[in-house]
Amino acid sequence: MQRYKSAALPLALLYAGLIVYASLFPFSGWRDQGLGPWAFLQAPWPRYWTRFDVLANLVGYAPLGFFLALALMRRRGAGLAVALASLAATTLSLLMEATQSYLPLRVASNVDLGLNAAGGVLGALLAHALERRGAIARWRRFRARWFVRDSRGALLLLALWPVGLLFPAPVAFGLGQVYERLEEGLAELLQDTPFVDWLPLRELDLQPLLPGVEALCVALGALVPCLLGYSVIRDPARRALFALLALATGVGVSALSAALTYGPVYAWSWISPPVELGLLAAVPVTALLLRLPGRACGLLLGVVLVVQVALLNAAPESPYFALTLRGWEQGRFIHFHGLAQWVGWLWPYAAVAYLLGRVGRSDGGQPDPDTLAPPLPGETAPAPLPAITPPSPPRAP
Repeated sequence: MQRYKSAALPLALLYAGLIVYASLFPFSGWRDQGLGPWAFLQAPWPRYWTRFDVLANLVGYAPLGFFLALALMRRRGAGLAVALASLAATTLSLLMEATQSYLPLRVASNVDLGLNAAGGVLGALLAHALERRGAIARWRRFRARWFVRDSRGALLLLALWPVGLLFPAPVAFGLGQVYERLEEGLAELLQDTPFVDWLPLRELDLQPLLPGVEALCVALGALVPCLLGYSVIRDPARRALFALLALATGVGVSALSAALTYGPVYAWSWISPPVELGLLAAVPVTALLLRLPGRACGLLLGVVLVVQVALLNAAPESPYFALTLRGWEQGRFIHFHGLAQWVGWLWPYAAVAYLLGRVGRSDGGQPDPDTLAPPLPGETAPAPLPAITPPSPPRAP
């Protein structure tokens, strides 16, 4: 039996990138304090700490140990996988704490190192425990029943989609609005150089979206995760359940984003008449597309992404952007908001790249033989189908 394409290693690498970003953000103000990068190991314990800091450092590295252990258990024994995953998490934490010695806004701490290492160990042990109890095998069997061949990329994109919504979008479910920010960034980068004259100048200023266009953008944004799921799910009933979960997740994460930015009282302040109209319009469309073939869903998703991104980038950023940014920077998510915003900016373009990569490949609507999990303890493996030998051609007289 061939090994299935697990998403554990890509998730581990993505989460390691999240840790690096959150540990070193905003990547400015580097200076040498005259101390070695490992001096924090001999420093006394900090006098002040909060429960949030302890919990964040302990839980923050647990997913890294978990995903690394899952990826390694496919190639190594369980015990060795746990040891290597724990060592990798500890090494990354050590490097991050040492690098923080050169950042003015960060304080390298041996306590943080210990908590991070403990979190990595706990995550690896959790993966080992779930593997022994058959939970991982059940997930593989679930994936084999629900999703088609080569669904790893779609699953990764679906996992990142709520992260992109965490930073308040200019339009509900509207990811990928980068044109104005890219234009300003290029102008600032090329300032005082001859290349600044090469930048194209807009003859007209960007105009805010009309209510009808905003409702269309919301509807298209709500269709995006549903169509992405439809492209790797074949059963209509499962598609319907997935669509409900995707829409509920999008609404819930958008409310969480508003609550984190403006306060819990304003969790639903982002819902306006155009947003309501867009969401209501998206629901029947998702139902009409339940029986659309997977390849057609992928093609339609590409069209939806292109249209939505074009509409969003023809409008200016929200005037409340500065207030939103200030609200996140003053909160506990100062080292996370930038990453969430980058995910929101780049997610549609990554989805288009994924769709282009799938062009020319066909899964035939059948379960992926690589995703078939081994039988659980006490189960009997299904017997392989007998090989069919073609008949021999008749002999010439």
